[in-house]
Amino acid sequence: MTAAVDAQGTTARVARLLAEHPVLDGHNDLLWAAREAVAYDFDRLDLRDTDTCRGYGTHTDLPRLAQGGVGAQFWSVFVPSTLSPADTLTATLEQVDAGHAMIERYADRLAPATTVEDVHRAWDQGRVASLMGAEGGHQIGGSLGTLRALHRLGVRYLTLTHNDNVAWADSATDEPVLGGLSDFGREVVAEMNRIGMLVDLSHVSADTMRDALDTSDRPVVFSHSSARALCDHPRNVPDDVLGRLSGNGGLCMVTFVPKFVDEASRDWSAEVDALVAASGVEPFTAAETELVARHAERHPAPVATLADVVAHVEHVREVAGVDHVGLGGDYDGVGALPAGLEDVTGYPRLLAALAERGWSDADLAALTSGNVLRVMHDAGLTDAGERRAGDVPR
Repeated sequence: MTAAVDAQGTTARVARLLAEHPVLDGHNDLLWAAREAVAYDFDRLDLRDTDTCRGYGTHTDLPRLAQGGVGAQFWSVFVPSTLSPADTLTATLEQVDAGHAMIERYADRLAPATTVEDVHRAWDQGRVASLMGAEGGHQIGGSLGTLRALHRLGVRYLTLTHNDNVAWADSATDEPVLGGLSDFGREVVAEMNRIGMLVDLSHVSADTMRDALDTSDRPVVFSHSSARALCDHPRNVPDDVLGRLSGNGGLCMVTFVPKFVDEASRDWSAEVDALVAASGVEPFTAAETELVARHAERHPAPVATLADVVAHVEHVREVAGVDHVGLGGDYDGVGALPAGLEDVTGYPRLLAALAERGWSDADLAALTSGNVLRVMHDAGLTDAGERRAGDVPR
């Protein structure tokens, strides 16, 4: 009975906390999922209808965001780095357009946001603040002008690479060429600092992380990465880099991707990657999905857990500090998620687990949104910062 009462108390405590300090998540791929499933047709993928969205396999919809205590979201305007330069630009603009269309369609529940003040205005109105981030330096085509144009369209972070190197930065999952950033890569970082755009170091190599920290005079973010000390995947952040976030003011938003939080899942994923490479199928295609599904039927994937994610959150807190940890679930960007975090309703369970491990309300509030709002402010994502940059996308 006591345990049940304690659990009820924790649940109520987390609900109260989320009402005042909603989750501001760093990365959600719903827009790409909508593109693949229904070509952005929100008549078919009605985000008000959970059953319909589950039928299309999405982890995200409006009722589930509310249930999960999500009050703000960076929607990824991802496109694969395997596209041609022309197709990359077109697909990126289509993703940005779809983001604006989604926000407008559900304007009673979603609010456009590019600044800290926008987030607070959305919360005052009872809406989910909707920001956008571009997931890969290939999306600017080596052009600072394109970077600035994306900023004018409302994009507020750029992940410097995706899975493949770009000409000016090494990726975590490609063979190193530059050993970090090129001179132009440092220009990209400096320009992002100038215009008020978050430098996102998820997906980049450890040397690129270090070069970006050496270059940036504003806080950096990892929009969806976990701790390499606990799961030795190159997409995760080494301790020496985590240790530098306090000096930079930056933030590691811990992700829930099984292969980044659990060693057995990482090993299974490596086997799948080798199978896909040997087969010659293109990534991010139906053929790849079918191949992986057939393999999983014969060799089921290990199951990561909420406890694995808790361990990563606590490790980032221990190494970087409580002011430098956030959440970036990567919902709708992966096929499987840890038990207990299967969709966007899982955040309260994660917070409850942390509360039971001694996290104070102040610590939990920093994790959910306080830290990322502070980083946005310090990186110039404010109303005043946009006026100074002259790039107000309204």
